[in-house]
Amino acid sequence: MMFSPRVGAASLSGESDAAWARAAAPHVGAAFLGGIALDDPAREAARELVARGRSEFLPDDPLAFVTDQLATLDETDLFIGVNVRATEAEPIRQVAAICSDYGAGVEVNAHCRQDELCAAGCGETLLRDTDRLVEFVGAAANSGAPVGVKVRAEVDGVALRELAPTLADAGADWLHIDAMDSESVVADVVDAAPDLFVVANNGVRDRVTAHEYLQYGADAVSVGRPSDDPSVLHRVRTAVDDWFADDGVEGPTKYDDEVSL
Repeated sequence: MMFSPRVGAASLSGESDAAWARAAAPHVGAAFLGGIALDDPAREAARELVARGRSEFLPDDPLAFVTDQLATLDETDLFIGVNVRATEAEPIRQVAAICSDYGAGVEVNAHCRQDELCAAGCGETLLRDTDRLVEFVGAAANSGAPVGVKVRAEVDGVALRELAPTLADAGADWLHIDAMDSESVVADVVDAAPDLFVVANNGVRDRVTAHEYLQYGADAVSVGRPSDDPSVLHRVRTAVDDWFADDGVEGPTKYDDEVSL
């Protein structure tokens, strides 16, 4: 088991920083910071996104920013994954080394589909460039940090069932799946790569949506857009705790109901 409780707060462009993670901490076992553009092409794509109104992390020094964020969260019980965008392996290796020092993990972003990021050669485009994605995972894994990949379902020409074991062999520890409208893809990945810890994402809001993914075999779920809403996090956390308690897998069925909502 990679983290407990088995609820994560999922990275939101330009919003998911240490303060956001601390706010979610009473309800989740993991927080995925980022995404953070590391190299020049990824950073230029992020600037173009900002120019059209999106929020992005664009610190002067991305490595120093990651170090500061992890240091701020070092005393929490959260598992922290740092979601990163890059077009080359070396900056991912450097971030992974920092993550290793703090007991955190690095999550390779093969998920974002904005035209600017894909044109730069990062984000979703990596799903169609298996060799480069494997290189990125391997570079991160060599640092000793846990490594994950954030992926998206329903990408033309990409079969996650086939990709998942390849990533596991490259050194990935978890797969963070934005299932889009194809929730059953979670079952396909679990069946194809049973050693991966699978975090299911997209539309997780309550008991019904969380349990659907868990029924398909997900090891955990993550909450995206409403991850700053404690009432949503509380509902999901309670649902996940109840699921695993009923399944006989782990711990208590409830948690501190006195937590501020």
